[in-house]
Amino acid sequence: IKDTAVCRVFNRNFIVTGVFTVSQWIEVSIQTTHEAAELTAEIMRAAGANNGVVIEDPVLINTLRNSGTWELCDIPEQGNTEVVTVTAYYPEDEELQPRLAQIEEEMAALAASIGTCRFGNTRFRTVSEQDWANEWKQYFHVTHIGETLVIKPTWEEYAAKAGEHIIEIDPGMAFGTGTHHTTCMCMERLEKVLRPGMEVFDVGTGSGILAIAAAKLGAETVKAVDIDATAVRVAAENIAANGLTEKISVKQGDLLQGTVGKADVIIANIIADIIIMLLEDVPGKLKTGGIFLASGIIEERQNDVAAAAAKAGLCVEAVDTKGGWVVMQMRKEA
Repeated sequence: IKDTAVCRVFNRNFIVTGVFTVSQWIEVSIQTTHEAAELTAEIMRAAGANNGVVIEDPVLINTLRNSGTWELCDIPEQGNTEVVTVTAYYPEDEELQPRLAQIEEEMAALAASIGTCRFGNTRFRTVSEQDWANEWKQYFHVTHIGETLVIKPTWEEYAAKAGEHIIEIDPGMAFGTGTHHTTCMCMERLEKVLRPGMEVFDVGTGSGILAIAAAKLGAETVKAVDIDATAVRVAAENIAANGLTEKISVKQGDLLQGTVGKADVIIANIIADIIIMLLEDVPGKLKTGGIFLASGIIEERQNDVAAAAAKAGLCVEAVDTKGGWVVMQMRKEA
């Protein structure tokens, strides 16, 4: 995620990872002005939206839509840019009605203080866990990456052409559909550096997409690791769906902890600060001449990562940029 503004748009994705204690939620949405959006969000948060508040600002969405900094594709252009929608999610329990009454009371007080600041009445919708997991799928379609890789959602049909490597993926609640610049650039780099018989470590595997790509491109073995249990489960399901359980192992762990041996290639599509932490351990986990592919880095942090790589004794030998994101290819010389 590039900055806090992006987090505000994608907050629904973050909420998903933490709401599995109940099966049904009430989505509460208020349409308000740009000036009142943050105050409205604070009112809804104070009413008990412990999993976060979504601020859907059409101006911000249009800006991001044209920048290529998010994972979803085909997001429609936003028309009415004057109305900001603030949404929160509350469990459907005995505290729901008092929460709603508190919101309405405080919104009335806000209007009395700053003037008319909302459009229409509060909107409600019942949301189940299944809704959270599936409603975004309309935006994810077959995607061609590099020369030979094709990302195919499990729910779409595609006739493979000669020489193509088909990666069938259902990211579920884990990061990684393959359409984000960071993932695309990693896969394009894998095409360039991977040779048959190599051993690969995939750190922060998410949906398992990069591990699967490595195996499809000829890696002998792939060890995939993620700190999140949901990601490990989703990755294992995707690995099995691609018939690669014998080549790819996936386990829960923190960065490179728990990986045994040394790799020819290590992949980490995370964020700059985590990559800088990881760099201390990378040389000890790479074979001589091995390659580290680091992605999830915004352009503003490229120099920080390069400095950390030099300190760790790695040579940065290639850098790709796209849409404000960077992938860096580093090599262990000795």
